[in-house]
Amino acid sequence: MPEAYIVDAVRTPVGRRGKSLAAIHPADLGAHVISALVERTKIDPAAVDDVIFGCVDAIGPQAGDIARTAWLAAGMPEEVPGTTVDRQCGSSQQAVHFAAQAVMSGTADLVVAGGVQNMSAIPISAAMLVGQQFGFDDPFSGSRGWMQRYGDQEISQFRSAEMIAERWDISREEMESFALESHRRAVDAIDSGRFVDEIVPIEAASVDECPRRDTSRESMQNLKPLSEGGRVTAALASQISDGAATLLIASERAVKEHGLTPRARIHHISVRGDDPVYMLTAPIPATKYALAKAGMTLDEIDLIEINEAFASVVLAWQRETGADLDKVNVNGGAISLGHPLGATGARLMTTMLYELERRDARYGLQTMCEGGGQANVTIIERL
Repeated sequence: MPEAYIVDAVRTPVGRRGKSLAAIHPADLGAHVISALVERTKIDPAAVDDVIFGCVDAIGPQAGDIARTAWLAAGMPEEVPGTTVDRQCGSSQQAVHFAAQAVMSGTADLVVAGGVQNMSAIPISAAMLVGQQFGFDDPFSGSRGWMQRYGDQEISQFRSAEMIAERWDISREEMESFALESHRRAVDAIDSGRFVDEIVPIEAASVDECPRRDTSRESMQNLKPLSEGGRVTAALASQISDGAATLLIASERAVKEHGLTPRARIHHISVRGDDPVYMLTAPIPATKYALAKAGMTLDEIDLIEINEAFASVVLAWQRETGADLDKVNVNGGAISLGHPLGATGARLMTTMLYELERRDARYGLQTMCEGGGQANVTIIERL
């Protein structure tokens, strides 16, 4: 089968809600990383076959196919098309999958894949809330098929995170320890300069803004649960944030024709589903499925990035897979670094690639929970 290679990967800093990136138009956030990617790789932008970006809540400045808009805002050739993907939190990871599939199929040679999200400008679930003006309380109301299958159960990521903590009997104290470690790892990564090469500063932002240096077990213990009598608090959830990231995916032919030096090979791509009410558990079956399809075991994986949507998500996944947390989110995760929805998948892959190189390691596995009870899994092999 033809190979798909990662030639390069870049990202903006992740901006805290309302801070440095909040006033930047999403198209300009996307354009910033696209321009940096083209500059770093020295490719002829006219040779790009497609631009695939992930974005959630594609309304307002994120509407109208933000992949295409960002490409044009970067001053790139008009003849190059773009398309926008919404697989919820996994949107830009799916963008990479679509890019790899296009290359592997022989229908494309060079694809720019990534994602962008300005959650300060467009709040989470904004697209769902807009539907209320048309008489829809949520995306499921009015569907006879959905109601027959799932009834009128509340579909909420916060309820799902709580349900997971209860089902796997994950204590608040255990989740707080995990969250505290996420912040510690992120701060250490920033102070050690581990993110410097992957980040392209933009305006006033040059470092990730979300990690809380002053967070403590005591401050976490003072927070109220998100639901009465529950275990999950805001400190145990990913942070609302802004950012963009993108990768260049190339075929073997493009590598030779354009004189490119690939940094990694796409070893495996897949996506699986699970209970949409629990919503956030799909990384468990998806990881097992991906390893079986790739003929690998978790012991062969050197680094793992699993999105920290909530601490309960990662800890339930760890209990089911037996993963070594020393290899998981080694530079922190979304609890500390933020979760700019449509950009997070590409941000995770960018960070994983650079960390594989820093450690001279070989295989990295990435997975993340997604709305609708889904999860993408990507395994990359450093070259």
